[in-house]
Amino acid sequence: MRLLTRNKVLILFLILCSVFSATAAEIWVSTNGKDTNPGTKASPLATVSMAMRKARELRRLKDPSIKDGIHIIVTDGTYYLNEPLFVRPEDSGTPESPTTIEADANARPIISGGLEIKNWKKSTILINGQKKANVWVADAPQKAGETVNYRQLWVNGKKAVRAKSTSGNQMDRILSWDAKTETCWIPFKDKSIKYEPGMEMFIIQWWSTANLRIKNIEVQKDSARLSFEQPEGRIQSEHPWPAPWISKNNGNSAFYLNNGISMLNEAGEWFLDKKNAKIYYIPRAGEDLTSAKVTVPVLENLVEMKGTIDSPVHHFNFKGISFQYSNWLRPSQQGHVPLQAGMYLLDAYKLQVPGTPNQANLENQGWVGRPRAAVEVNYADHNQFEWCRFEHLSSTGLDFNKGTNHNTIKGNLFRDIGGNAISIGVFSEEAFEAHLPLVIKDEREICSDEVIADNLITNVANEDWGCLGIAAGFIKNLTIEHNEISDVAYSGISMGWGWTHTKNVMENNKIVANKIHHYAKHLHDVSGIYTLSSQPNSRIEENYIDKVYNSPYAHDPFLWLYLYTDEGSQGFTIKNNWIATEKILKNNNGPEGNIWENNNPYVSTKIKEAAGIRAPYAALTKEAIIDEAWGLQELPKSVAIEMIGSDFDIEKVKSTIKGFRIVGESIYQWKNHLVIYGKMNQPERTKRKLALAYPSAQIKIYEKPIYDFQNFERCKDSKPASEWENIVLTANLVEDEKLQKEYIDYHTTQFEKWPEIAKGFCNADFQQLQVFKNGRQLMLVISIPKGESLDKLNPKTTENNPRVDDWNALMKKYQTGIEGAKPDETWIFLNKVNVEERK
Repeated sequence: MRLLTRNKVLILFLILCSVFSATAAEIWVSTNGKDTNPGTKASPLATVSMAMRKARELRRLKDPSIKDGIHIIVTDGTYYLNEPLFVRPEDSGTPESPTTIEADANARPIISGGLEIKNWKKSTILINGQKKANVWVADAPQKAGETVNYRQLWVNGKKAVRAKSTSGNQMDRILSWDAKTETCWIPFKDKSIKYEPGMEMFIIQWWSTANLRIKNIEVQKDSARLSFEQPEGRIQSEHPWPAPWISKNNGNSAFYLNNGISMLNEAGEWFLDKKNAKIYYIPRAGEDLTSAKVTVPVLENLVEMKGTIDSPVHHFNFKGISFQYSNWLRPSQQGHVPLQAGMYLLDAYKLQVPGTPNQANLENQGWVGRPRAAVEVNYADHNQFEWCRFEHLSSTGLDFNKGTNHNTIKGNLFRDIGGNAISIGVFSEEAFEAHLPLVIKDEREICSDEVIADNLITNVANEDWGCLGIAAGFIKNLTIEHNEISDVAYSGISMGWGWTHTKNVMENNKIVANKIHHYAKHLHDVSGIYTLSSQPNSRIEENYIDKVYNSPYAHDPFLWLYLYTDEGSQGFTIKNNWIATEKILKNNNGPEGNIWENNNPYVSTKIKEAAGIRAPYAALTKEAIIDEAWGLQELPKSVAIEMIGSDFDIEKVKSTIKGFRIVGESIYQWKNHLVIYGKMNQPERTKRKLALAYPSAQIKIYEKPIYDFQNFERCKDSKPASEWENIVLTANLVEDEKLQKEYIDYHTTQFEKWPEIAKGFCNADFQQLQVFKNGRQLMLVISIPKGESLDKLNPKTTENNPRVDDWNALMKKYQTGIEGAKPDETWIFLNKVNVEERK
């Protein structure tokens, strides 16, 4: 071997260094590259991990080329990972010189935690009566001599369905649950379903679901008793909230069984036979398994950005990168029984004697764990995810867990995600009881000053239905603004944790100008925006929330909301949110209260138009998913229900109708007439419930008003009041049917032929005036701004407006008093019942 002189070696080294330094600020990665290459555009690397190593070395050596930052440029293609990318403190940049992993111009590189399944063949064995041509089979991938486990499978980017006991979107309902024996009885008419190790039960329970591994199925005629593996069998039966329910009104908890080859019988279903290392799939129409791209997830975590409290990762960015195909194995290993927002219970039980030092009436204890995420961030600040795509992920998409601050998540797409699209903040440490306020000594542990803006979040929580678009735990100075969220199984955004009014680390959080629509697809006790616990100086403003899915299996079909401040919520200003109707819930809020202003459909249309994603990210909105085939909730309509009888117990009446979630519910009474007025869904169900409570009462429904004046529709420059007071009156029409028809005709054409009447109502600032009819009887509701009086406002209807007097005189010939009225009485004022005064 020829030896170079020392001088020649030095010259060659300097030449190489100068060439490398001239281009080192750009490190290129390509699927056609090699990790032995220098990483130039002409000679790129093969993996992002090697590019990160080279960038780390440049920083260690303080190479002058990094003065303006390091750009790891990734060209088009899919980059399959064998292990997660690990972003360390040593990878950090500076404000002037950040490190950015970014897509090449017009490229959409994919970092994938999955692998492709190839060499599909038609099955040679008959499965569940299916034609052999219908079922396809492939060898299951193996690693270290074991079959790779996974719970999801995608065909051409569309998620397939793990073989289950019900078809399509249908579910069955449990018969009973025995907490003592930790067993459940279910209907079991389909005897073709056979018990197999690994089978699971998926069950809806209130605001969450559970995945339970089945230990045994004991069949008795058309029923079966299920027992479950541990620890989920014990946790599922001991934890009080949320739990399975039994309901005569709405049906018991819905469920299905899954993960058994005996249930593989529908197009789009698949099954992994781990024992024999085979995958079975029944193609959907149009799918050709000889050419289809079939992907299964392997890695649970694709990227881990993790520093320490004293050495956080900082100034490290991702731009234009797609993160795809993450796994989620916990349900297969230990079951999955969440408390809320996907946080699964490690232990939970009901207290025999209620009360804790923090909450005197608390009945339950729970400790939770946190699901894995495709991208996990801990102890990191001043980092950014922009223009990225998070797709086909089995659990959480992006998770900022602990010790993060001043990070930005903007202009990204989150789509087809099994859990939360974004989780941020601690949701109780595993050793920390979930109902305790988080108070810490070192504030660097808290997620603070984060910005989540202009992201599209769509088709998420499609595995764990109790998850959300954005789930925030114990956080402060958080800004969630101008995001669009759609096609969510549960709520859009939740912020807060702990169920407590006690002071904690949370403060100065804001949820502003987001567009949330088509949510609550599977669960109820749900809201567009939901909060928990004390959060001083926090704001929820100028959001646009609309279009709520109609879940056929909800435990409480009326418990869907636009805004929901749950237990302990206090310190919020909630105003100028556009919602389709005032369907909100203030549940056990903290004693310091919240400020509510102008949350209704009358807020400025500019707020509605401005909500959602802004430029330059607005094109993301085209990728929003809306399930047009799925039904929507009908908005509650104004209805009056009249009860005629005696001895009405107001508290009993209110208790009877409580579950129907009547918006703006008020009760009025005159002699033996009791009237319930508000916005209702399905008033016939309400009537039936009242009839059971008061079988001797006559009950009448007044709906679909024959006249409906709305201030915001009829009055120029209308600014409806934020709160209304309703005045309810009743009268009869005369017995002459011809005159009754004339009365209705007058009201049907009043806006066109008597426009002065509506003008008078505008002058008087009537917010609403509705006339209902049932038989001959009329029910009149006049809504005025709260704090005003009808005696003061009513004369304004006739000021410089004599046609109103003409109208009133004309109407007299059609009206008469109801039974019990005095001879000179026509319209009877019903008195509003103040429940507090009656206690």
